Amino acid sequence: MKTCLTAAACAALSVAVVNDAAATEWNASVWGKRRAFTEHVEKLAELVSEKTGGDFTINVSYGGLSKPRENLDGIEIGAFEMAQFCAGYHRDKNRAITVLELPFLGVNTLDEEVAVSHAVYDHPAVKEEMAQWNARIIMTSPMPQYNLVGTGTPPGSLADFDGMRVRATGGLGQAFEAVGGVPTSVAATEAYGAMQSGVVDTVAFAQHAHLSFGTINEADWWTANLNPGTVNCPVVVNIDAYESLSHEHRDALNSSINEAIAHYLDNYGQLLQQWDSVLEEKGVTKATIPDEVIAEFQAKAADPIRAQWISDMTEQGLPAQDLYDLVQFTLKSQRGGN
Repeated sequence: MKTCLTAAACAALSVAVVNDAAATEWNASVWGKRRAFTEHVEKLAELVSEKTGGDFTINVSYGGLSKPRENLDGIEIGAFEMAQFCAGYHRDKNRAITVLELPFLGVNTLDEEVAVSHAVYDHPAVKEEMAQWNARIIMTSPMPQYNLVGTGTPPGSLADFDGMRVRATGGLGQAFEAVGGVPTSVAATEAYGAMQSGVVDTVAFAQHAHLSFGTINEADWWTANLNPGTVNCPVVVNIDAYESLSHEHRDALNSSINEAIAHYLDNYGQLLQQWDSVLEEKGVTKATIPDEVIAEFQAKAADPIRAQWISDMTEQGLPAQDLYDLVQFTLKSQRGGN
C-alpha cells in the first residue's frame, strides 16, 4: 500500500513538474504609459495568453526594465525577452531600418506604414543587422505623419523654421536641420520638460504622443498638414528566447501578430477621429502650412537627405538603394499599382 501511494505521489509530482516546465513567462520592455502606441503589445500579450490557456504570459513593463534608448541593449543581453524601440534613438545600431525614417517618404496611411515597415523588416540585410543584437523584429508600431506643436505664432514661411529648436529624431531631425532648424533628440518621456523649460520651441510627435506625454498641454498651435515624415519603432524579441519556445507557444505568438496590428489600427483610427475635438478642448489652433512652403521644404529636405542616406549606407556595405526601392515598390503594390 505504501509503495502504491508513493508511486501515485511520484506520478502526480512528475505531471506537476512537466506542466510547470511547459509554462513560459516573458517580460516586455516599453516606456511611458499604456497608450495607442503600445496597444498592439498589450493585445499580443492578451492573445498569447488566451491561445495557450495561460501557459504563455507576457508581462508588459512601462519603464521598469530599461530606459527607452537601452531597450535594444537589454534584448541583446537577454535582460528581457521582448521590447519596443525607435530607430532614431540609436541609428548606428539599426542603420537599415532608418530608410523608413527618411523625410517625405510618401507614406499616407497607417496601413501603408505597416506594409512598408514589414517589407523592410523581412529584407535579409535587416534581419542580419538585427541578429547582431540577438534581436528579431516581429512587428512595427505604425504611426501617422508627425506634426509640430509649439507656442507663439505658427510657421508661415520656410524662414520661420530657421533657428527653431525642435524635438525631432532621425530623418525628421535631419529634415528640420536642412531648413535651418536646430533638432534635439531627447527621449519622448523628456519632451514635455524640454518644451516647458524652453530647451525646445516645438515638438514633433504623432497625435497619441502629444496627448500621452503632455506636449499638447503646452501648445498654442499644431501643424495640421506639414507631414514631414514619421519615426519607425519596431517590436523585437530576443532570438534565443524565441527559438526556445515550444512549437505551440511560438505558433501562438506568430499567429497573434496580425490580430494585434489590426487591433492597434482600429484603436488609433478612433483617436484620429477625435483629434479635432481634442484640439478644441485644449484651445490649440489647427495651423495649416501653405502648400508652397511645404513644397519648398520638400525640395530642401527630401531629395538631398535621401541621396545622402543612400550614399552613406552604401559605403557602409548596406544595400541602401535596394531598401529604398523596396519601400517605393511596396507603396505602389499597396495602392494597386502595376
